[in-house]
Amino acid sequence: MIPAGDGAVFTTAADGDMRHDPSARARLGLPPDWATVRQVHGSDVVRVTGPGDHGSADGLVTSTRGVPLAVFTADCMGIVLHAEGEVGVLHAGWRGLAAGVIERVLERMGAVASVAIGPHIRACCFEVGPEVADLFEGHLARTTAGTVSVDLAAAAAARLPVPPTVVERCTRCGVDAFSHRRDATSARMAAIGWLP
Repeated sequence: MIPAGDGAVFTTAADGDMRHDPSARARLGLPPDWATVRQVHGSDVVRVTGPGDHGSADGLVTSTRGVPLAVFTADCMGIVLHAEGEVGVLHAGWRGLAAGVIERVLERMGAVASVAIGPHIRACCFEVGPEVADLFEGHLARTTAGTVSVDLAAAAAARLPVPPTVVERCTRCGVDAFSHRRDATSARMAAIGWLP
């Protein structure tokens, strides 16, 4: 588990499959019942007051203390935002960034004071075609193989009101991470945020 400040953690593969294994969640020492969504790589955001499945969306916001919000990742970014008396958690890959999921979360929150971005596929491994590259012109990079890639963390940072803390781990080429691109796995890590 990777702590990311008060009220935010990112899990690793060593912590287990957070989407499918309730016992793995219980081992984290957090309340076992989380507020989650069925992620669709879009921009919908829901405001929640308690745990449970809150439908199809890619972001959650709450002002209710002690309710963990979670999204599940295996190459996309999990992002946790804190404002005074509020927390937001969102799932953002290139589709979600392009659709405006960060902007939608920011519309639903007060002034954001801190942001943390969890492990995700980094520019070293995120090869993209021209249809994706065209959406992120200011954030293009090169993979270790020399092909065109996108720096997702930089693209996210450009949309955020404060500089984020970024976990510098690539899910595809790093160790201790689930990667859909590398393994086509259904297992997922979690980005979890809450108001203590």
